Amino acid sequence: MSKKEATVADSPPSDPQTTTTNSSQWSTWNVTSSDWNILLVSTVIKLLLYPSYRSTDFEVHRNWLAITHSLPISKWYYDTTSEWTLDYPPFFAYFEWLLSIPAYLVDPKIVDLNNINYDSWSVIAYQRTTVIITELVLATALLRFVSGSADPSIQRVISAALFLHPGFLIVDHIHFQYNGFMFGILLWSILMARNGNRLASGILFAILLNFKHIYMYLAPAYFVYLLRAYCLTPSGRVEIKNFLSLANAVIGVFVASLGPFALMGQIPQLLSRLFPFTRGLNHAYWAPNFWALVTALDRIILRLVQLTGTTRISVDSAGVSSSSRGLVGDTVFAILPQVKPIHTFIITLLWQAIVLIKLWKNPSYKSFLTALTLSGWASFLFGWHVHEKAVLLILVPLSLLAAERHAYFRTFLIASTAGIFALFPLLFTPSESVIKVVYSTVWIAFVYGALNRRVYEYPTSPLYVVIDALEKLYLAGFPCLLAFTTGISLRNERISASSSESSGSAMEFLPLMVTSIYCAIGMLWSFLRLGFIYFLEESDYQGQLSAVG
Repeated sequence: MSKKEATVADSPPSDPQTTTTNSSQWSTWNVTSSDWNILLVSTVIKLLLYPSYRSTDFEVHRNWLAITHSLPISKWYYDTTSEWTLDYPPFFAYFEWLLSIPAYLVDPKIVDLNNINYDSWSVIAYQRTTVIITELVLATALLRFVSGSADPSIQRVISAALFLHPGFLIVDHIHFQYNGFMFGILLWSILMARNGNRLASGILFAILLNFKHIYMYLAPAYFVYLLRAYCLTPSGRVEIKNFLSLANAVIGVFVASLGPFALMGQIPQLLSRLFPFTRGLNHAYWAPNFWALVTALDRIILRLVQLTGTTRISVDSAGVSSSSRGLVGDTVFAILPQVKPIHTFIITLLWQAIVLIKLWKNPSYKSFLTALTLSGWASFLFGWHVHEKAVLLILVPLSLLAAERHAYFRTFLIASTAGIFALFPLLFTPSESVIKVVYSTVWIAFVYGALNRRVYEYPTSPLYVVIDALEKLYLAGFPCLLAFTTGISLRNERISASSSESSGSAMEFLPLMVTSIYCAIGMLWSFLRLGFIYFLEESDYQGQLSAVG
């Protein structure tokens, strides 16, 4: 099947370029023995990780179990018994409440509000088990992607790669969160868009927003796509029935989520928990985004000023010690102009607007998926106080584009390598460090081997030859980066062991900073790369219409 034919076949039934549906392929789950084997192997790996390192997020979620179980709903967003207060939207609070019921039966101490930092084997096993079970939402969505695909064999590889993604293993099954469950909802929503059921897609995304508000990064793409493709005809006439159906459904979801708190007059309190704007530009460990590069540039210029002793450049004394130790707090630049939340909001919105204009003109499924990825990417690169874990908002939808052709695959490879490596600092204990490196290496080798031979294209011009060589050189630098950061970390550990003032090490934050900068280069380049592909895609909407006609 040619690439053009594959693109047409993968379009949703209601797109103009599609002449037939895949309804017969949706009649069964089409689960193969390899699917069961993947589920079995991944489950065994996750079970073996039960005793592994876990972050403070583990206690965060245990405390939320206790809050929702022990307190009436009116006190959920006011409780301050622990420093880990409830700061996710109501649907996630309801989700924790449901999980607290069997938790009480397993061990009543799990849901004891005053039992802070409880870490018995019962709570460890219970919470890690809930992550594995709820991740089946992700598994079922990925199976459905295979069932409706024009090329099931290659889609099965992509689905397997997503289910076994190192990001989920690191963030959910070691560090501890429920991203697999929530990305499962996102993928079900994207799947509904691919299948032409845009109303269901919008409803599922509204539900997802009320589980975790970070998915607002993707909301602009959903808004434009659903408005243009579902609520308007190709000629621009409003589809009143569709508009009202979507509006009422979304409003209904938000009423179910926020309604009880609105009746209690708690919306301002709830919003204050969801959006703590007092945090600084950078997270404690700089996410690999544009602001990490800007912050590093400010550090470099400051160092040059200090070395040369020049007085012609003004230095902000507050910025001399800021952003150099990985501490939570406001980021103050020593040389460069200060960045405020409104600046990041405007820059993000402008980048998204550029992408969404084309989505408005071409509301096909593929255009939506690419715009969705770029919309989340812009928020990650230019947003305020972005967490490194938010890189999954890019890597998950981008994976669905990996097999389109070589340009997409190379973008996926660079972003995935940089994004996964950027998660490595979350796990810093020796045994988990081995696991993250070995597992991620095997995963990348598997995906590269399965997809590269299917989509590889030789560079067609001298410029592309140069770009290809530089990208390969960048990817080859990751083993060197790993060796460098590991060596510095071991050196710092030796200093800490021999000195009671370990915080005085000048190189304490260096491994994090170098990792963030190097990965940020790859994330920024691959963002620009995907944007270039998106705007210069040779098979535009009208071209596909002509091919089918």
